[in-house]
Amino acid sequence: MLLERHLIEYCSPTLASLKTASLFNHSFTSDEELQKQLDHLNNQLGEKGISLIELYRRNNKALIYVYRKTHLEADLNRPGVCRFLKKYGYEQMDVEYALTRLTERLKESGSFPHEIGLFLGYPLGDVIGFINNAGKNCKCIGCWKVYCNECEAEKKFARYRKCRVIYSRLWKNGRTVWQLTVAA
Repeated sequence: MLLERHLIEYCSPTLASLKTASLFNHSFTSDEELQKQLDHLNNQLGEKGISLIELYRRNNKALIYVYRKTHLEADLNRPGVCRFLKKYGYEQMDVEYALTRLTERLKESGSFPHEIGLFLGYPLGDVIGFINNAGKNCKCIGCWKVYCNECEAEKKFARYRKCRVIYSRLWKNGRTVWQLTVAA
């Protein structure tokens, strides 16, 4: 199943509980088939703390957000995050509310609202740095552009890369996405 391959390629660190969330574009042939796949994976992976939602859709492509609710709750409650997100119309830090607002922001702008980094587990300082520098002048680039703690970010990027390699190999050798997903 293509959706499962995308989970391995793009979401391994989230499945391994190393990262709050991941995001990828997924092509689909029918609304019914996409919903059936999402429902199946949510039923299967939900018991391990993973949720999949469609954030945005254009034609036959859906932007799929894969996350761990407990990690996202902790990220939304980090110091400074609430104050930062209020500037973008987030009135509450409740996960469901925040995801609804993020979906609205995606539809309003038609592009990625920069605060999406916080929903992917990026450090607040790096999200602010990206906005203030218009994506330029970063210290390094990995899963995101780093403006603050380069050393710590490089370590995370290396862990994420290693996780993807291991998960890809295990999946190709017959392990299922469910078997590769760490329980919450």
